[in-house]
Amino acid sequence: MNGFLLTGIGHLTTNVGAAIADAVVAIDGKTVSYAGSAGSAPQSEGRTVIDCEGAAVLPGFVDAHTHVVFAGDRSAEFARRLAGVSYSEIAAGGGGILSTVTATRDATEDELFALASKRIWRMIAAGTTTVEIKSGYGLDPEAELRLLKVARRLGQELPVTTKTTFLGAHSVPAQFKGKRDDYVQLVIDEMLPAAAPFADYCDVFVEEGAFDVDEGRAIFDAAAVLGLGARVHAEQLTHSGGAILAASIRAASADHLDHATPEDAQALANAGVAAVLVPGASYTLRSDQAPGPMLWDAGCTVALATDCNPGTSYFESMAPIISLGVVQTGLTTDQAIWSATRGGALSLGFDELGVVTPGAPADLIVLDAPSPDHIPYRPGTNLVRQVFSSGRSVLTNG
Repeated sequence: MNGFLLTGIGHLTTNVGAAIADAVVAIDGKTVSYAGSAGSAPQSEGRTVIDCEGAAVLPGFVDAHTHVVFAGDRSAEFARRLAGVSYSEIAAGGGGILSTVTATRDATEDELFALASKRIWRMIAAGTTTVEIKSGYGLDPEAELRLLKVARRLGQELPVTTKTTFLGAHSVPAQFKGKRDDYVQLVIDEMLPAAAPFADYCDVFVEEGAFDVDEGRAIFDAAAVLGLGARVHAEQLTHSGGAILAASIRAASADHLDHATPEDAQALANAGVAAVLVPGASYTLRSDQAPGPMLWDAGCTVALATDCNPGTSYFESMAPIISLGVVQTGLTTDQAIWSATRGGALSLGFDELGVVTPGAPADLIVLDAPSPDHIPYRPGTNLVRQVFSSGRSVLTNG
């Protein structure tokens, strides 16, 4: 029999019940066949035995909001923001998203794949086994399609599970300045039909200076006809109405939510819309964090994500995001770990992921620490010792 037997687990987080001490996990093929106490564990029976020596084991991280396919560098903008220039001012001057669009359009598919592959491998090394990948830095039919093809290719060629999201409505490109209605129509008539075979979801940045609620609704209506789910950039920089829009269309998720109100939270919970929090962006922009406890207490499925992007949240590891989720959004450690694993999986429609239980895909990580509490406590250290993806040991650190 092939597979693995992880023994000597000091703290096993399963997300289907209480943590288990002195635990064992058996992996056969691509799935978990046993997860429980050592006293009832199977024998090795030909499996490779790994003594975890008291370390913690938990599901692999699910990063439910990223923009990892891009070219270019915006470190100069970071310095300008530190000097007091706002994100909106930079964007109005042709920087921000549009700066990345220029660099990304100039890159070939292979160049974009090479750049994104390095980012994904760093994510895997930090314990991420599932990633949502958005387009949004092409903003024309050809470039957006190229980004989605790269995103799909990453999931096919790297040991990571992916979902892809069309974000053609990320910003109005420079060539459509003063003609935003024409651009919205281009998204609906040309870009969405071309993108649909390569995307699982459609996203719209509903925000002052980007797209309003009516524009977002029109795009989501067109996406739904093509079979795409909805994810919404909502209530990030201002209170824009994106959360209520997400609830009204029963989107898979509303993301950011820094300016969400109690009414927004209840509407999202009632509609079954996941709340994907990206505290790295708020940290980088030095803005208000999303109200984590309010959203959790309202009954929302809360997820944490890196929002990995070149402008406002260049995080590739989930560890500092979990720490920010605890320290700045107000989640408890247990809530933050759940949100970074099970919550992210549910927001992406992966009912089988984010758990360590018999029959589930064997996506899990072994920490170089006795409990997951060390993740937010030591966010500057990569505590991931070993990563399993679909039953394979894909990376060992140290």
